[in-house]
Amino acid sequence: MKEFVLVGALVGALTTCVSFAQTAEKPAARPARKAVAGNQGAGHTAPKAQPTTDAAPAAPAGQLQLGSVRIPKTVKADGKPLPSGTYQVRLTPQTAAPVAKGQTATLERWVEFVKGGKVAGREVVTIIPQSEIAKVQKDAPPRANSAKVETLKGGDYMRLWINKSGNHYLVHFPV
Repeated sequence: MKEFVLVGALVGALTTCVSFAQTAEKPAARPARKAVAGNQGAGHTAPKAQPTTDAAPAAPAGQLQLGSVRIPKTVKADGKPLPSGTYQVRLTPQTAAPVAKGQTATLERWVEFVKGGKVAGREVVTIIPQSEIAKVQKDAPPRANSAKVETLKGGDYMRLWINKSGNHYLVHFPV
């Protein structure tokens, strides 16, 4: 019996709220738009001017020696293990494939890790011109013509960051 009384009270309260909302004063109508002389598009205007697209940044051409780096622990380069040690790093003219959407193909290339005159491994490098580094930089870059190797937060990746000849070269290795 109590349930019927409570349900009845709830239905009555909802009915009162709905009828009150329907009889509440409606907002005033919007004023009509004034016609603008010479505007035949009925409110349409010319599109806003779009910003110009920046020219693709220049990347070094051909092969380039980036310097010597010490990798402190074994990482994976191109899916294969690259043991810890000191390597000569050399930029190849070969672009990375497939090209990622939105990326400039000439700025995604391969680097080779050379030890004892033999290529021990290779990995994709992202080239960032000095003029654009502020857009992606979160921590201090290495000094000019030097490199730094650091384990990234979480410990799953290691980053090699080389600053050479006005460009920054970033290589990310799975650990």
